Amino acid sequence: MFGTVVVGVGIAGLARIRDLMNPMPSSPSEHLKLFGFVSRRSFGNINEAKQISLEDALRNKDIHAAFVSTENRSHEETIRMFLEAGKHVLVEYPMALSAKAAHELWEMAEQKDKVLHVEHIELLTEEYKQLKKEVAGKDLVKGTLHFTGHVLDENKSGFPAFSGIARLTWLIDLFGDLTVTSATREKQKDKNYSRMTVHFQTASK
Repeated sequence: MFGTVVVGVGIAGLARIRDLMNPMPSSPSEHLKLFGFVSRRSFGNINEAKQISLEDALRNKDIHAAFVSTENRSHEETIRMFLEAGKHVLVEYPMALSAKAAHELWEMAEQKDKVLHVEHIELLTEEYKQLKKEVAGKDLVKGTLHFTGHVLDENKSGFPAFSGIARLTWLIDLFGDLTVTSATREKQKDKNYSRMTVHFQTASK
């Protein structure tokens, strides 16, 4: 069995705990053993999974991999700690708040001979797979991607562009590298409202 720990118990972390505690029959998850979860908040147990300290998770030789499901800003530090401790790491997208930090983490994982895997689960959904089929072989002339969400805590999630970066990855996966041609941000503090509008150009302009 391959020992694991889940770090962070938001929506993604709770889904990880659920799936590790109840793996699908004949799936690779059956070979994973959840030793517990790490959180700054005190929970005790969640779905029979026990809460353990970060120090115990890093020291425990039976834990081989960490699933990092914390807020964006803490991903980089958490990945570094687990790689230093000799653990494999799976992290929710995005891996870090800068390309420079991401490259450093890839290099660190390579030096430690550990797997560092970034999972962008939206790209695995049936809806996205269907969208990819629909645009295959077509030339993009013009298009708009609009999405909404609640206002995020910038101290935890990073600057506003990171609130939407997962969706921007859709566009790059569908249409190749993009260049930013303009970007604006509108804020209405009294209404707790913020909007970012970005224009991109494909390689074929």
